[in-house]
Amino acid sequence: MKNLLLLIVSTLLLTSFDSNKNFDTKKNAGKWVSLFNGKNLENWIPKIAGYKSGENFGNTFRVENGILSIRYDQYDSFKNRFGALYYNKKFTNYRLKIEYRFVGDTTRGAPTWGYRDGGIQYHCQAPSTLELNQPFPVCLEYNILGGNGKEERPSGEICANGMYVEIDGKRNTNYCTPPTVKRTMNGDKWVTAEIDVQNGNIKHFINGEEVIEFSDPRYDATNFIAKKFIVGGDDIVKDGYISLQSNSNPMDFRKIEIMEY
Repeated sequence: MKNLLLLIVSTLLLTSFDSNKNFDTKKNAGKWVSLFNGKNLENWIPKIAGYKSGENFGNTFRVENGILSIRYDQYDSFKNRFGALYYNKKFTNYRLKIEYRFVGDTTRGAPTWGYRDGGIQYHCQAPSTLELNQPFPVCLEYNILGGNGKEERPSGEICANGMYVEIDGKRNTNYCTPPTVKRTMNGDKWVTAEIDVQNGNIKHFINGEEVIEFSDPRYDATNFIAKKFIVGGDDIVKDGYISLQSNSNPMDFRKIEIMEY
């Protein structure tokens, strides 16, 4: 009886985390569904390095005037407090569309590369499984860059943390791989980023233009965290959570939509 009760409680906890009253995958298939209600952070979970899952240190993630913002005005210094805001549902095959913009400058204590650097992470491990001081999840990332007016800083490259992918039939050799089509987004204008995931084939888009294509994401067995997700020798990455990075530069998001296949 004791074991049965434990099983029931565990099942309920898992179900409550990975469920959303707005989602019925079969019902919503082929339809655009908003993941952001424009009012609050309902269904979103913050995880910042050094803090427990669910703790929104410094009000980093906030909603004002219909915009989901990332801010650091309550930080004395950044101090490597990398984080992300996770949607509380796993996704498998889908097209994700997000409108974003950079605003202002990096916060005090930010890394040199943090200038106008953000990211959309997907196929992420669950936020509850991140170690307390873990800066980034095991995931794939659509790296978002903003121009500095001096050099090319193309947005949309693929970064793989604890994973690897195939690009032009070859396994990636670098943590981040630049997009094939290079588009630098200068200023504070709104930009539309899209990620299309279909049975292991993935594409990144900027303002409707495809900038890179790759495939076959797999967990990297040499990564001490990623290897925990390899079960029975199966290293194929089939699904995961979506999150928005907080990398030290303020950002805004006004539209976050997904269409499941």
